[in-house]
Amino acid sequence: MDKLYTLLLITLIFPSTLISSHNVPAIFIFGDSIFDAGNNHFNKNCSAQADFPPYGSAFFHRPTGRFTNGRTVADFISQFMGIDLQKPYLEAQIAVVNGSKKDYPSNGINFASAGSGVLQGTNQDMGVIPIQEQLRQFQTLANQNRIDKKVIQKSLFFLESGSNDIYNYFLPFTPPTLVPDTYVEAMLKEVTNFTDQIYKLGGRRIALFSLGPVGCVPARALVPSAPITNNRCFGKMNVMVKKYNKGLENLVNDIPSRYPGAVGVYGAVYDIVQRFRAIPSRYGFSDVSNACCGDGPLRGELQCGKEGYKICENPNGFLFWDYFHPTEHTNKIISKALWGGNKSQIRPINLKNLANITVTLV
Repeated sequence: MDKLYTLLLITLIFPSTLISSHNVPAIFIFGDSIFDAGNNHFNKNCSAQADFPPYGSAFFHRPTGRFTNGRTVADFISQFMGIDLQKPYLEAQIAVVNGSKKDYPSNGINFASAGSGVLQGTNQDMGVIPIQEQLRQFQTLANQNRIDKKVIQKSLFFLESGSNDIYNYFLPFTPPTLVPDTYVEAMLKEVTNFTDQIYKLGGRRIALFSLGPVGCVPARALVPSAPITNNRCFGKMNVMVKKYNKGLENLVNDIPSRYPGAVGVYGAVYDIVQRFRAIPSRYGFSDVSNACCGDGPLRGELQCGKEGYKICENPNGFLFWDYFHPTEHTNKIISKALWGGNKSQIRPINLKNLANITVTLV
């Protein structure tokens, strides 16, 4: 009865939708290191890398270019849906160009690039791929009919980006030229343009994921004005994060009127992670402040795997794998909340319901 009620409710909320038992064929993924599945490894001019041990040790048992010890949130969602993990765009492109593969993968493509931001200039000196270029890569494939338009219409589109923009705002060697509110507005303008273009190319199911509490990452130890005690986060950074997240949610709320026939969801990752930090033992955490792998205060001053790093005995007990990124355990429980969670975790509907509706083109 509850399932029937949920389906009826979705139909009432989204009158242009039809309930479908068909699975989503593909996920197209855009963003930064939270989602990067190895794009940067194939980008030889990029210095933001995680293609060395002990990255990948928990699941793949080898480095894959993912900035965690195992799977990302996008990987888990793919597994929940029963589709193969998405290949990095640059890996898929190499296979098509050299003839080892005839076509691009039919289960979606991962365009995310670690270190990138929603602002084009963020970490440009590191050779990262900003979301504007990620979008152009997708546009080229769509315009050349390398991706079936019907697949695009049925697919999920994921975007998670902005942490690097806000983190860099507080670094002493990149003094900001904008006040925080104006800077956040500039970020949101780029996200709005991104969603505009995805919609024009046929995307109808769009998931925007909030940033986590960036002011709490162990790498705050690298920011001169940030506190480095175990339980104190960098408040000014989190204030900016929350303003950005609020803007993302407003954009999702505008999707039904701005993009006829589209359905958007807002993944409240910030709130999910703050709940882990508030009651860690409930989620299996013994440490929600320090990185499992790294060195220095909070193990946040040295990247995992670099000379001199230290590593914890039980990564599953840690919220953070390295100075910026969650462990696979953290990613798994975030994924479960986004896939089947309630409105405090993802709204107006969760990813499972988003995957089970089909949207008619308008």
